[in-house]
Amino acid sequence: MRARLVVFPIRGRNWCFSRSIDPSLTDSQFAHTPSTFKDLCKNISSNGKPLNANAQLLVDFISNKMNRAWIGLEKAPEGTIKSKIHGLGLRLLARVKPSEIFLKSISKEVSQVEITYPSSLNARHVRRRLRHIALRGTVIHRNYFYGSVSLLPLTTAFTVLPLPNIPFFWILFRTYSHWRALQVCTMFLYIATC
Repeated sequence: MRARLVVFPIRGRNWCFSRSIDPSLTDSQFAHTPSTFKDLCKNISSNGKPLNANAQLLVDFISNKMNRAWIGLEKAPEGTIKSKIHGLGLRLLARVKPSEIFLKSISKEVSQVEITYPSSLNARHVRRRLRHIALRGTVIHRNYFYGSVSLLPLTTAFTVLPLPNIPFFWILFRTYSHWRALQVCTMFLYIATC
């Protein structure tokens, strides 16, 4: 699959990197993901695929469930605990760096990247900036990924509380986010060297 990145300078050394949205991909993104745990177990046991493909299927299943739960929190009536959890989640998401959101937005099926930029920019300079983001992101997201994974066992201790385990789900979400950003950074490094 081919991705299109739009790059333009904002002010000085600050640039904006954005992915153009293909509306046909948003509906088909979770088309192959099973909807129930029973279907997931059936797919994993009967498909005969390697461990990496089964792990990716499990990650897609979990992320699909988390997306549906987030949409459920978003639709909660005002003043309920679900609404307050959604507000807390929005405040936490506001602290996530835009570069991570950009990296995470790129689909895992991408094999080629088309970069669109103004003619006033040098093509080599744009490519170098993208490579810099990928190199820096690889180091940052790998460290944060390992840190988030190491915090997951600690946050499971909060399951004894009668409230939703918000720290666990936040750390789980951050682990997934850093893992996806790390995958895209390594893909950009490979594309930038070709």
